[in-house]
Amino acid sequence: MTIVLLVHTVPLWRASLASLLGTGQGIEVRTAVLLTDLDCPGARDVLDEVKEATAPHGGTYPLAVLTRSDQPRGLRRAYEAGALGYIDKYRPVDDLSEVMHKLADGGRHIDESLAFSLLQVADMPLSPRELSVLSMAEEGDNVAGIAARLHLTPGTVRNYLAAAIRKSGARNRLDAIRRAKEAGWI
Repeated sequence: MTIVLLVHTVPLWRASLASLLGTGQGIEVRTAVLLTDLDCPGARDVLDEVKEATAPHGGTYPLAVLTRSDQPRGLRRAYEAGALGYIDKYRPVDDLSEVMHKLADGGRHIDESLAFSLLQVADMPLSPRELSVLSMAEEGDNVAGIAARLHLTPGTVRNYLAAAIRKSGARNRLDAIRRAKEAGWI
């Protein structure tokens, strides 16, 4: 018996996925594999929560995500949260139960359609702080605003931005933001 904890903030999708999984042989929707949809509202919060979830035996639950190949940013977050299953939400549903069994048994799964996107986001040269500073710059914050939000000096923020520009191979801040978005880092 494979038990699946389904995490989704949209009730209709949650019920639909539970129903679909419940038709699989030996699947009970409950708490051994964590499954969430990266397109659901609050997906970042869900990933943060499941990263902290511990199983009764002291380990962690395997995490599987439903996503699309054109969403590398979500793939990066799922990768950082420790996801072991990456499922293309537009794939045929015939073997979804098999994937849940595989993950429950300690395996990994990456749909072929997501593999290339996952490889692109797995190799990111920016540090978490450089990435957060670049993300805030992408949102329109200036150096002083970023410094205030992160409790840093403006000079430190400029250093992080310069490092992000250099590491991404960009010409300037806007080019670094563009490259980071294209690569799915932000």
